[in-house]
Amino acid sequence: MSVLKRAKTWEISESEGESDAETKPSIKCVAFTDQGDDETATANSPTDNLEQGNKDYNTNCKSTAITEPSDTLVAPRPARSGTASPGRKRRTKEEMEADRQRVEERKEAREKLKRVRAEEKEERREDQQRRKEAAERQKSLRPENCLKCLTVCIDPALLQDDGSDVLLGTLSAVEWRSSIETQQLPYSITWTRDLPLEKDSSGPLEEEQVLLVLGLTDFMGMVVSVKQTLHGNGEESAVESFFKLLSECLNRDAKMVVTVLVMGSNANSWTGTWDVHELSQRSQLGMEDLDIEEVLVFLQLYRNITVVFLDSWQDVTDHVCAVTKALSKRPYKLLTERCELPFCVDGSWASGVRVERDGAGLGEVWSRQITQLNRVSPAVASTLTTAYPSPQILLQAYSRLESEEEKRGLLAGLLVKTGGKERRIGPEISARVYRSLTAQNPQLVLD
Repeated sequence: MSVLKRAKTWEISESEGESDAETKPSIKCVAFTDQGDDETATANSPTDNLEQGNKDYNTNCKSTAITEPSDTLVAPRPARSGTASPGRKRRTKEEMEADRQRVEERKEAREKLKRVRAEEKEERREDQQRRKEAAERQKSLRPENCLKCLTVCIDPALLQDDGSDVLLGTLSAVEWRSSIETQQLPYSITWTRDLPLEKDSSGPLEEEQVLLVLGLTDFMGMVVSVKQTLHGNGEESAVESFFKLLSECLNRDAKMVVTVLVMGSNANSWTGTWDVHELSQRSQLGMEDLDIEEVLVFLQLYRNITVVFLDSWQDVTDHVCAVTKALSKRPYKLLTERCELPFCVDGSWASGVRVERDGAGLGEVWSRQITQLNRVSPAVASTLTTAYPSPQILLQAYSRLESEEEKRGLLAGLLVKTGGKERRIGPEISARVYRSLTAQNPQLVLD
């Protein structure tokens, strides 16, 4: 059933004065009302129309106002009967709880992601810090930097010789650190190394190298003391010997590496080119060249003491500089030697096959032993070790045969499967395996 609607129109005019009529425009209102099936139009006076319009507007709450461009106020069409707008559906407690739980989960996920990113950032920062510290440590191990950490320690007794100024002047010229300190061995030179504070808090590290600078007279006294020791005479000579002091120091510190620098003698003097003064000393001591050679060999083999004959303090200074440079290169050299070779495969050919206590791995060792023979492939070795799991089993099989020909051809009939094809080992490989296991001649050529 269709509903026809007709607009009621009314006008509002002011009759008070011309001033109001000029300033206030007339307003025309249009209202739509339901009139059933009949459509009627009613024209009334402006006052009646306004009252009737207000009454209809108040009774019909579903109408809305429409403003027309020509100062005409049009009431909206009322909603059709029987078509009420549906109300907003209220959520249940379960839905509200589910929504709140989802919000909490999203919040926790954001917080977790934030923590993960913060941890990753902290790990990257720590990794960068570790790399930086490692690079600084490696840089400090370079020889030019290690020289700055070494100190040459000189015993005060050496300064009594006028030629010692050459050593001190050279160390000062190259800007190497040096100190005058009393040493365990008189007339000796040692080295100390400063370590990072986080590694060592007890002070500098003492190097193992020790240089003992002796004159020819003191060295001759050492030779006499060694000769007495070698001939079974335990009594020390009347003259105080440096050999006794060396032995005591080496007993306290077995890692000490001592080099004796015999100064003031020709480098080849102990081999027979002695001057008049040295010859007189040798004659008084009753020593020959063979005796000195015997002492040098004893010191080197049994005490790890090297003897070097030098002419002057300049030679001593050059030797001290050479040892100092060698000590500066030691840390970096040790670092590079500890690095694993990149081409070595861990647990593979570099270290061989691992054999457990229960014998696991012996089969692989037996197979690799067979492949060492010329022209023996891994497939052939696998076939042989499958038929004879150990060398002892194969030797027992050889012992059960009577003739040499049968023994040489024992393995010839074994089938080898490679690439979908089968072939026999053959008499040549069989004979070579037999000879490798039973031959008594180490010089025998297997092929």
